[in-house]
Amino acid sequence: MAGVNKVILVGNLGADPEVKHLEGDKVVANLRLATTEAYKDKMGNRVENTEWHDLELWDGQAKIAEQYLKKGSQLFVEGKIKSDTWQDDQGNNRKRTKIRVLSFTMLGGRPDNAGGGAPQGGGYSQQQPSNVSTPSAVSEGPQEEDDLPF
Repeated sequence: MAGVNKVILVGNLGADPEVKHLEGDKVVANLRLATTEAYKDKMGNRVENTEWHDLELWDGQAKIAEQYLKKGSQLFVEGKIKSDTWQDDQGNNRKRTKIRVLSFTMLGGRPDNAGGGAPQGGGYSQQQPSNVSTPSAVSEGPQEEDDLPF
């Protein structure tokens, strides 16, 4: 049986993207995304848990991230888990787990000082670079009714 390696995250960037321009017009962007869960404990106190995720974007997505994403930007991300292993200078085995982004959508408004001209809610996919979706476009198609109680 084939396995499934799929990650879906919604969160906010903890810093501006770190973008590197490599040989052969290759571009890579590294992002830190925070996802926060909130719940009430047994005593009724609100508790928040924040997880940090390392994201990796390549080429067209990296260029878009460099131009439009800033600290605080809210993103919807789809990707897959990727692990790198290596030995450091002291000979210790190291492992780093990151999310290889396959597509992302910018949510909410544009943060201060973000580049101009970006569509709000624009979606960017590695497989389909011209794929741009906006929240309004998602709801314009024919609606299918279901029997859900809510």
